[in-house]
Amino acid sequence: VTPSMGEMGDPVQLKDEGNKHFQAGEIDKAIESYTKALKVCKDKKVQAVIFRNRSACFLKKENYTSAASDASKAIDVDAADIKALYRRCQALEKLGKLDMAFKDVQRCATLEPKNKTFLETLRRLGAEIQQKLKTSFSTDSRVQNMFDILFSEEEDKEKKEKAANNLIVLAREDAGAERIFQNNGVALLMQLIETGKAEMILAAIRTLSGMCTGHRARATAIIHMVRIEKLCSIMAMDHEEIALATCNLFQCIYESLSGADNRVYGKEEALVLDSSKDLKTILIALLEMVTSKKVSGHGRDQALNLLTKNVPRKDKKESDHSKTLFTIDHGLKKILKVCGQVPELPDQLPMTENTQLIASVLLNKLYDDLRCDPERDNYRDVCDEYIKGKFDPNDMDKNIHAINALSGLLQGPFDVGNALVGRQGVMEMMVALCSSEREVDQLVAIEAIIHASTKMSRASFIISNGVSLLKDIYKKTKNEKIKIRALVGLCKLGSAGGDDYSMRQFAEGSTEKLAKQCRKWLCNPTLDVRTRKWAIEGLAYLTSDADVKDDFVEDEPAMRAMFELAKSKDKTILYAVACTLVNCTNSYDKKEIIPEMVQLAKFSKQHVPEQHPKDKKDFIDSRVKKLLKAGVTSALAVMVKADSSILTDQTKEMLARVFLALSEDPKDRGTIVAHGGGKALIPLAIEGTDAGKIKACHALARIAAISNPDIAFPGERVYEVVRPLVSLLNTERDGTQNFDALRSLTNLAAKSDKLRLKIMKEKALPEIENYMFEEHEQIRQAATECMCNLVCCKEVQERYMEDGNDKLKLLVLLCSEEDDKLQIAAAGALAMLTAAQKKLCVKMTKVTVQWLEILQRLCLHDNPQVQHRGMVIIFNMLEADEELAKKLIESELLEILSYVAKQEDNPKRQDAIDAARACVSRAMDLGLIKPFTQ
Repeated sequence: VTPSMGEMGDPVQLKDEGNKHFQAGEIDKAIESYTKALKVCKDKKVQAVIFRNRSACFLKKENYTSAASDASKAIDVDAADIKALYRRCQALEKLGKLDMAFKDVQRCATLEPKNKTFLETLRRLGAEIQQKLKTSFSTDSRVQNMFDILFSEEEDKEKKEKAANNLIVLAREDAGAERIFQNNGVALLMQLIETGKAEMILAAIRTLSGMCTGHRARATAIIHMVRIEKLCSIMAMDHEEIALATCNLFQCIYESLSGADNRVYGKEEALVLDSSKDLKTILIALLEMVTSKKVSGHGRDQALNLLTKNVPRKDKKESDHSKTLFTIDHGLKKILKVCGQVPELPDQLPMTENTQLIASVLLNKLYDDLRCDPERDNYRDVCDEYIKGKFDPNDMDKNIHAINALSGLLQGPFDVGNALVGRQGVMEMMVALCSSEREVDQLVAIEAIIHASTKMSRASFIISNGVSLLKDIYKKTKNEKIKIRALVGLCKLGSAGGDDYSMRQFAEGSTEKLAKQCRKWLCNPTLDVRTRKWAIEGLAYLTSDADVKDDFVEDEPAMRAMFELAKSKDKTILYAVACTLVNCTNSYDKKEIIPEMVQLAKFSKQHVPEQHPKDKKDFIDSRVKKLLKAGVTSALAVMVKADSSILTDQTKEMLARVFLALSEDPKDRGTIVAHGGGKALIPLAIEGTDAGKIKACHALARIAAISNPDIAFPGERVYEVVRPLVSLLNTERDGTQNFDALRSLTNLAAKSDKLRLKIMKEKALPEIENYMFEEHEQIRQAATECMCNLVCCKEVQERYMEDGNDKLKLLVLLCSEEDDKLQIAAAGALAMLTAAQKKLCVKMTKVTVQWLEILQRLCLHDNPQVQHRGMVIIFNMLEADEELAKKLIESELLEILSYVAKQEDNPKRQDAIDAARACVSRAMDLGLIKPFTQ
């Protein structure tokens, strides 16, 4: 049965509906109607009109690619569709396609030679094209000139650096990148790389990154000219900066090849390049790098990073995870091989301190990306086969490789590692290694036990076997490295009760003794970094005990030692430092204790969690102050900059929690800003877990509310802060978050028009207007103060000019509230609006019958600031409209104005007195009152 026309929707009716939405400014609804109409429309001519109309919607939404595409579809039906031609011209201009835009407007001017808009656009685009041609010709010679300087033997170092930087900057612009490309630039850049000089290689790689960004055709050409193997060999160099720059180049190429290239219009569609083969080649090359001995530690880190970023799905809603399955089939054993490396043994792969943790993170991401049990079983089987295949009773080196690979799994997909620990022979192997004579065997086995005891509920096997084993080692060994690891294992197994005071695993006082020993190791500069790192791991567990927290913050050298380690190159430490700080600031989620439930638990003889006396608020506040004094903010600022694969979303959330706890007291916020805390919070607010982003946004709001934005967020950074702050206005956020967000936006809105526009662009206005209706007094006041700063902006004023809303009425009514601060804000906003837009003076008298009474009360107010704003509103109304001025002077207002104007000068009320005198003088100028004659 085919549905009737009514059910399907009549295209003409849907088109008319779309037109109405468009005229009402409801662009999204208009797009929806036009899209529905296109689905059911069969008539080519009607289709063309709908495409043309939808193109106008896309222009409004600044979606220029779709606007050009829709206009092209209308032009395909009627080549002389003047509206569609002009719309495509506007879209193409915004997309930087000046020559194509020029052709379109040329057609328009031919069809309507007298249309001023067409002629003006034609003239303007012509001039812009001429200018562009001039610069592109000068670019040609500039490109050649830069390469000449770089290849010259005579030129000084400074001149070469400048030429290299100019080349990189030029490549970031589309026109510049194209010029370099057309002028044999790729071959010249390869020659630069062949010089073997680090600064030349960096300049070449960064230039290539600019040329590949967002341009599929150029990226494809470049990888075929440069070859993927060559890029891999550059990334394999033992030079951290070069490895990172090449990793960025690979990322740019990968994104350009897999992302949509936005250069497609109507019938001028470019040849769509099939990039799947190139993407697969890159993937295979990166997997080869993972276990190649020719690759440096830095190169291996970046190869693993690229796999972590690009193999698993970004969004689990996508169905295609073939890259993950391919990587597991061709690379899982390679990643396990990296995890199994034991740096103390000869003939191992070159690695950095971070390589094995990055490999564990990749293992976890791959496992998470699997979609069904058979896939997970296969993953587990590959791991099982790899580890079992390494066990050899006659070769200890192979055995510790297997146990270390298991440690890698336990730090990654824990469930896989945990299942393997329970397999026959694995625990026996660990016990055997623990009693070995070789230090390295003991280290590997103890670390595996520590990682295996991560999730208490699932690690019962380890708990029953591990404690006695570790205690034994701790007592017998004289080796500090082994002792410290055994201690951390005991700490970890001993902290299962969390912050529950009544569930301490160790006897009273022994936890503090263990912690004291950890702090001693932490402050011992003769120990290697890896061993001192384990001391922080120990504290991460022990600080769930409040006595340990208090002792730790009293020990300033230990805190400073931890912060210095957090700033070191070894980033595997971040999680432990973050845990320790979360514990010391008590910024973890606390379970709400309901008194009735406690009574019930006691009655039924169930366990009741108890709070430690030192976990009360005054102790926490004191700890926060001591951490700030020891320099925690600068350590956090360095930690935030770590590589994304090690700085996991979980760690980011913990850092955000710490920042929020540190910013609790307004007096401490200046210290946080001075040590770079404002800038450090921005990335935490933009990326991470939902809970982490909200906490980082809240900490940002607290800082932005009372700091000078120029100091807290220097340069362009201040614009990045706006979106996180606006996100806190969501009604799902709690009242304090709404309040702090409003106060911070008030502070930013006072700064500049550019910031006010950015706040508008982030769609904050409707939210702020909603909060002006809020019953909670402080939130309503904060929203009104924010609006008071925003009304300086012309676009905001236009919203008040529109008909059919109560925005102006609300402001007038807020002026009659009892709260002085609220009145100051509402009257201030009215004063600015009426000064800027004279029409609003008349409109104000129509929104509520009480307007005159409210103004009179403002002008008689005890608070000089409220009174001054009332007088300014009256002055603006006298200036705006003679009829209105007459109405005002005929009311009781004249008496009030005369009374205030005649008062003696008084510094406290001078602004109001001067404004009243200005009102009287204006009334005289209008001839509404005459001066007394003596």
